[in-house]
This record gives sequence, C-alpha cells and structure tokens, in this order.
Amino acid sequence: MNKIIISTTDKVPGKEITEILGIARGSTVRARNIGRDIFAGLKNIVGGEIEEYTKLQAQSREQAMQRMVQDAQNLGADAIVNVRLTTSMVMQGASEILAYGTAVKLS
Repeated sequence: MNKIIISTTDKVPGKEITEILGIARGSTVRARNIGRDIFAGLKNIVGGEIEEYTKLQAQSREQAMQRMVQDAQNLGADAIVNVRLTTSMVMQGASEILAYGTAVKLS
C-alpha cells in the first residue's frame, strides 16, 4: 500500500486535493494499572514527571494514529488533512484518545 501523508494543515504542499473521501478516525481506550498508580502516588509526593503515564499516553497516541491511517487506507485515501487528537475520560481511571482527520485523494 502507498504511504499515507498526514498533515495538521488543510493542504499538502505541491499537491492538489481532488476528492474528499470522508472522516478517517482511530481511537483507543486505555486504563491505568495498580502498579503505575502506586508509583504515580509516590511521584506526586516528591514531584517530577510520571514517566509510566507519559509512555502510556505516547503508546495510546501512536495506536490511535495507526488506526486512523488504516481507516483512511480502507477509504482509498492518499492523505489525511486537518489531523487532530483529542482525549476524554471514559470512566474513572480510563481515557480514550481519538485521532481524526479528513481522508482525501491527491493529484
């Protein structure tokens, strides 16, 4: 398959959008675990970055982006423009990360 161009802008330099295919989206819901929570509680006392949560968020963003790209490929897209990421709490201790954008064909 062709590599999908991902852009946070509404255009791809040097290319023309010839067709809008629809919204491409990908999401993941992740929950914290007790081991991370205990360590996070200790970090909260002494301060500093909670690296376990940083890694969890990075992995979650990557998975959501990969799922968005797969959705765009299923639509036959060459690119995804206006890409955005959002997060929301689904329940106590679990959050969804959503990646979305407009799947387009380019010339």
